[in-house]
This record gives sequence, structure tokens and C-alpha cells, in this order.
Amino acid sequence: MTHQAFSFFTADDGVTHRYIQIDGNRIHCTMAGDGPPVLLIPGWPQTWFTWRYIMKSLAAAGYTAIAVDPPGTGDSSRPAQGYDTGAIASVLHRLMEQLGHASYQVVGHDIGMWVAYAMASDYPDAVRRLALTEAVIPGLAPAPPVFVPPDQNIFLWHFMFNQVQDLPEALIVGRERAYLSFIFDKWSHRRDRVAADVYIDAYSAPGALRSGFSYYRAIPETIRQNQERSKVPLRMPVLAIGAEHATRDAPLITMQDNATDLTGVIIPDCGHFVTEECHEEFSEHLLAFLSREA
Repeated sequence: MTHQAFSFFTADDGVTHRYIQIDGNRIHCTMAGDGPPVLLIPGWPQTWFTWRYIMKSLAAAGYTAIAVDPPGTGDSSRPAQGYDTGAIASVLHRLMEQLGHASYQVVGHDIGMWVAYAMASDYPDAVRRLALTEAVIPGLAPAPPVFVPPDQNIFLWHFMFNQVQDLPEALIVGRERAYLSFIFDKWSHRRDRVAADVYIDAYSAPGALRSGFSYYRAIPETIRQNQERSKVPLRMPVLAIGAEHATRDAPLITMQDNATDLTGVIIPDCGHFVTEECHEEFSEHLLAFLSREA
């Protein structure tokens, strides 16, 4: 992560940083609290830092919050391959094992929602509860159409652009602030609450754009995997959270045929970056879900 991020969230906040080697690559995670483990997976274009408020809420409620930089993001290594959700899920499951957690709960935002679903499907004996927010999952949800009104396209255009080989990097390197600021401006509702400068700094590092786009370039393989996963619905409790000014009930609809114990909620007056824009409401829903009996 960047020096700027540490100025916002330091050791004084009760957070420790861990670096774990898996398959020769470094995985960075941050930890707070003591109790049942909850893995927090960020989306694109963010890092572990998007969970800073949720970590505090979880720690105060008696959980161990573990916010990770998935492979290719933040302070984790940027391997050349392995960005399909099955590969990423394997890495993060082994991370949790190395941290001493045979079972745990998972929360995923945006692309982190893709990975969280893969973890729950591939390791159902390990993932006790699953919370998913602000995305649809390739292979579970229908592919979005190309010809849509501008207000819908603002949330869709990047899916094809980010998959193109080489061109996005050629156009964006040196212009990361313009590209990412457009995304943070257009996808947020409470823009002042989003730590955009932290993420712009992180994705301006060498290789960061390429590895971020690699999650999108792996979508065909992720779809193939998810078509197999969808044959067996999830059995653990699942919470699907949408935001009023972003995905709304799309996370819930995505999971309706893919989970047997499903709860959905839409957080009002909120944009896509829900863990920062509306962290109070998000924490309230998450803690109620984690604490309720199955």
C-alpha cells in the first residue's frame, strides 16, 4: 500500500500488517481485533484500505477483521497469470490457513464479490457465512447488453475496455489520475467519503494497471468456472447488499438461484463504494448478519 494510506490508518488504530508467501508471491493483509475471523476482499480499483471503517466495527464487535490486498493489488505481488476467481480463491483460502483459520466468514465487494463467491463454492466447509456487495457475478448473471442508455452504461463500459489486451495500459499509463478519477466521480454518490487519492496512488505503481485489468481479462475462464459452480447452490447463509445509486437489488437477484439461505438489502442514499460512503449502515447490516443464528 502507499505511504499516503498509512497516514490515514496507522498502528495506533490497532491494525497490524502481515505478509505471507504463497506460491512464491507475497500477499499483504491487515488485521484488527480478536475473535472469529472475517476475511474482507476489496474490488477494483481499490485496495484493503476500503475496509478501514468496517475493520474497526468488526474489531469492536469481537471479530478478527482481515482485510487483504488480493494478488496484483496494493502491497501484494503482481504475478503474470492466475487472475481467474478460482486461482485467486485458492490463494486467499491458503492465506487464511496460514493465518491459522480453518473456517472463517467472507465479505466481498465488487470484484471481491466474484472471488468471495468462488471461495464459498470451492471451499464450502471453510466458509461459514458469506456477504456480497455491489456487483453481479460473471457466469451467474446474464451478460449485460452493449446498447444501453448512458446512465446504465456508466456502470458497464469498463467491462469490455478493461479486457482489451495492451490498449488500456497504453492509453492510461501516466494518466492514471484522469482515468480513475472518472470512475470514482461517476460511481460514487457521497464522493467526499471515498479515499480516491489512496487508490490512484496504488494503481499508479508499476504493473498495477496490468494486474488490475487481468481480473477482467480472466472473465471468460471465470464464467466457465461459475457455470460449473452454479450447479450446486451455496448452503451457508448469504447476505447480498446493494446501494441505491448503484447496483440496487442486482446482487440479490444474482444470488437468488445460487444460495439456499439468502437475505438481501439495499442501502439508501449510497453509491457503489458502499464500504466507505455508507460504512455505518453497511456495518450495521453486516454485524446483524454475522451474529444471527443459522
